[in-house]
Order: sequence, then structure tokens, then C-alpha cells
Amino acid sequence: MPDIQQSKILILATDGFEESELFVPLEKLRAAGATVHVAAPGKTREPGSIVAWDGQKQPEDWGRKVPVDRKLEEAAADDYDAIVLPGGVLNPDQLRVNPAVIGLVRDFAAKGKVVASICHGPWILVEAGLAKGRKMTSFASIKTDVQNAGANWLDQEVVTDQGIVTSRSPEDLDAFVAKIIEEVREGNHGPRRAA
Repeated sequence: MPDIQQSKILILATDGFEESELFVPLEKLRAAGATVHVAAPGKTREPGSIVAWDGQKQPEDWGRKVPVDRKLEEAAADDYDAIVLPGGVLNPDQLRVNPAVIGLVRDFAAKGKVVASICHGPWILVEAGLAKGRKMTSFASIKTDVQNAGANWLDQEVVTDQGIVTSRSPEDLDAFVAKIIEEVREGNHGPRRAA
């Protein structure tokens, strides 16, 4: 059973992530003692960082920046115990069409590592073929997408199925982060293949 203080966790995102869904896990996981790296595809709005989308700041809706620790191409499942996929709409919509992202997420699953996704982030799990036959949740507006991919969609703050952790929205972040920590402590969840 790995100690969270000995764990390494990767947060994968790009420009347009939901601010709280990246910063809350980043801060809480680091506060629990985990080493947490942020990875992003090479091309972003500003070199070396990614920018949140904040629909409250009209007309300029870009929010807080976070430095990128690893380029997507440098990130490997073998180096981490878990991957966290924040939501928002723009972020997962861009990531789910990136073959390198899908390959990395599938690799985490195949190696039995924790795969955690919140809000619209489960779009990435759908694209990676990890939804079929699993219990999952998501933001309500993509419920049908998740169900059409073969998942049993549940309206709960956090749903776990063999180390795949999903949550609905920023309101569920405390439960989401707590479940990530619990799942990392449980250790390897065995290979989960894409459908």
C-alpha cells in the first residue's frame, strides 16, 4: 500500500481548463505530500504555462495560469502512480482529439494506475475506450455521451470503478481528491484495457 507522501501524480491539461478543477487537486495533493507535475501538449497560449478559462471575466475570459512541469511527450505512465484529468469544456475537448493524450491515458489504465477525471474530463476516458462496462459519472451535460460509450452513469459526487475515479463538477472536488488519495494508497488496480 503506497503512502501518498511517496506518490507521484500527473495532472494533464491544456488551455481552457476549469480553474478550480486543476488548482484544488494540485494544491490538496501537494499538501498531502504527493509530488505533483502538470503536463500539457507542446503548443499553448503562452510558452511554459497553461491558462484557465474563467467565464466570469467577460470580455477577457482567460483566468489563472499554471506553469507546465512536463511536455506531454515527456510524460510516461511508468513515472507516476496516477493521472488527473480536469474538466472545463475547452480543455478536454482539445485533449480528446490528441492521439498522444489518448495513448498516455490508455497506458495509465493498462498499467493499473489510478485514472481520475472530473466534469467534462470523462470525454477523454470515452475517447480512450475506458467507459464501456464501467460505473462512471460526469458533468450532467455529457451524461448521454458517457452512457453511449457503454458506461453505467451514476449521479454521485464521486464514482470509482477499478481505480478509475470520476466526479461531476467543482462542488465535488473534496470528495474527488479524497478518493484519488484513497485509490493511490490501495496501489495497483490491475490492467484495464480499452474497449
